Amino acid sequence: MNAFKKRIALSDYPKLSIYLLKWLALAIVSGIFVGSASALLLVSLFKATDYREANPWIIWLLPIGGLIIGLLYHYYGKSVVKGNNQLIDELHSPKDIVPFKMAPLVYIGTVITHLFGGSAGREGTAVQMGGAIVDQLSKILKFGKNDRKILMVMGISAGFASVFGTPLAGAIFALEVLVIGRMRYDAILPSFLAAVIADYICNLWGVPHTHYHINFVPEMGVLAFFIAIVSGIIFGVVSTYFSKGIHWFQNIASKIKYPPLRPFIGGIIIALCIFLLGTTKYIGLGIPTIVEAFETPLPYYDFAIKILLTTFTIGVGFKGGEVTPLFFIGATLGNALALFLPLPMALLAGMGFVAVFSGATNTPIACTIMGIELFGMEAGVFIAIACVTAYLFSGNTGIYSSQIIGSAKSDTLQNTEGKSLSEF
Repeated sequence: MNAFKKRIALSDYPKLSIYLLKWLALAIVSGIFVGSASALLLVSLFKATDYREANPWIIWLLPIGGLIIGLLYHYYGKSVVKGNNQLIDELHSPKDIVPFKMAPLVYIGTVITHLFGGSAGREGTAVQMGGAIVDQLSKILKFGKNDRKILMVMGISAGFASVFGTPLAGAIFALEVLVIGRMRYDAILPSFLAAVIADYICNLWGVPHTHYHINFVPEMGVLAFFIAIVSGIIFGVVSTYFSKGIHWFQNIASKIKYPPLRPFIGGIIIALCIFLLGTTKYIGLGIPTIVEAFETPLPYYDFAIKILLTTFTIGVGFKGGEVTPLFFIGATLGNALALFLPLPMALLAGMGFVAVFSGATNTPIACTIMGIELFGMEAGVFIAIACVTAYLFSGNTGIYSSQIIGSAKSDTLQNTEGKSLSEF
């Protein structure tokens, strides 16, 4: 009792109250700006997608769109070209305030990518916009390194939560994505506050989020348990091909010495591929196909085509995120696995939806929570098994090369602590 009294004093509560009020105020400001930015992004992408689908001829202008993106970043955006990895680097080793221009540049680049037919997502854009917007407060308020780190975590959580409508997953993602195997709990309160407020603000703008349904979840038994593990292994292995594919295409594209030509040439190749495929289902966000994966059998090769188109699109320099394409890949892969794994198709699609994302981002807890937020608690055990297994079997790979390994995933991956994924 005496030890407890020494640790908890009445004088601590006013300090804790001031701490809460401080971060609540910052979360409100951050949530308003980032939630509004996400709403603008979502509306813009909806309109760009609708226009492209109504006017498919515009896909032939994808090389021009790529050239515009390349020129913008080459002449105005060299200081922000690293995107999400730049935010992670700043959180590991704070140096300079993230330039505000990251937000409008990535917004413009993402809208152009989707308008003309690139295969990309939106999470990377929302996270970069959130980080760049919120980090300006660090400059205004003259924050020290630690407070600035917490503020940037808030920007990431707010962007992720509001663009997907998953505040719990967004808050945990921002805490989990920085260092593999560890989370920083000093930012847990600000992260949750910012995520919830940003999601609320985005909803206030009347921007809808896609809903997915798993109609039937069987009881967990011995067979179902092992099937969930097997599916998680497959999801994890596939996620490594996605992560490595982006880096491989980036290396190939780097051989073109003038950077603006990379997305220009890449745009020509993507447009030709879309013409040969004879469908637009594999470009853009692909949300109609993701929804369909929960409802009806799809071609078994859908996930492979999406991997190739997305890794190439991002690798040659187009802008956007990787997460929604990962949802597409995971859901359609789960749909295909239903051909030979005795679990309901919708359940396998939902497991793949978040498990491939888990393996590619090394965020199994956030992905498990996201699955529960999107699909309901009934599927939670299946989702958790798939996510943590995929996380393990993705090895030392990931779409964020600046992630640092804080704790090895298993004893078989020793001597990796403190290294970044770029070293593998």
